[in-house]
Amino acid sequence: MDELFKEKTILITGGTGFLGRALVSRLLKLEPKAIRVFSNSEVEYYQAQELLQNNRIRHLFGDVRDLDRLKTACEGVDIVIHAAALKRIDLIEYNVMDAIKTNVDGTMNVVKACLAKNVPKAVFISTDKACNPINSYGATKMLGEKIFIESNFSRGLKETAFTVVRYGNVLDSTGSVIPFFLKRLNEGKDLPITDKAMTRFIITADLAIKMIFEALEYGEGGELFVPNLDSVKVTDLAEVLSEEIKPGTKTRNVGIRPGEKIHEELLNQEECRRAYYLNDCIVVLSEINYPIEEEDPPKYLKGKKPFEKDSYSSKDYLIGKDKIKAVLKEEKIL
Repeated sequence: MDELFKEKTILITGGTGFLGRALVSRLLKLEPKAIRVFSNSEVEYYQAQELLQNNRIRHLFGDVRDLDRLKTACEGVDIVIHAAALKRIDLIEYNVMDAIKTNVDGTMNVVKACLAKNVPKAVFISTDKACNPINSYGATKMLGEKIFIESNFSRGLKETAFTVVRYGNVLDSTGSVIPFFLKRLNEGKDLPITDKAMTRFIITADLAIKMIFEALEYGEGGELFVPNLDSVKVTDLAEVLSEEIKPGTKTRNVGIRPGEKIHEELLNQEECRRAYYLNDCIVVLSEINYPIEEEDPPKYLKGKKPFEKDSYSSKDYLIGKDKIKAVLKEEKIL
């Protein structure tokens, strides 16, 4: 897999965010020719400047809403990792048009730029909220997935392979619940819980990056890659953090916010029908070219076991408090 990136030029949109910084750090060890970090956030560039100081890194200021800027950024690029997005569910619910401009129109611009500059491989970073979406953020990410997958079948003579990676909450990432709870605990405040039954998938940054690399290694275009993930009850997570940092901290029920689900899904029923196990992940074939006969799947899925389940919901993959604590300690969060 390391050879996939050696002496290659890689563009990461949203490259100064939590995942982008982790990707840059990992990719630098794989001897790329250049990593182009594309972002419209001066503040995040400033915050990430120590990590992003390397003669292989190119700092590109720009916005995915700007097609001409993206085309320039994609000149001579071998791999595009599209991570740029507006992500705050509560904010997006009241700013839907701007979310569409970035998450939908911006994704279309990435596709157009890749095709215009003959980029061989591109991967779109999605979210479990794109599966059966009930909020505007999830809906825009679902459309982003559709744009990437469909582009494999409307690209004409172009050869860019567009694939999608979908996963849950990255532990300790910006805007996730863990930094929020930690801040509250350190300030001596109680922990607000939206619903005691709420569950969420969790994924480490290392596994998120591994998923992106596998999509780039195996993907032929049109596939959706999903990891095998554990999930947690948010109340269990709050109790583990409280017990370790400030025992006796109280929780309070504040009610579900606009656009929130009790349980998240990584695959819906229709996607499960087209899913196969591959290593540590699940690969969903496009509905456009879903194989009718067993011999039709891509070569890398020959002999692989079908998923054979009707759903992939966070309510069904829960881990207990002891394992939550072990994961948090392994990730040096505790």
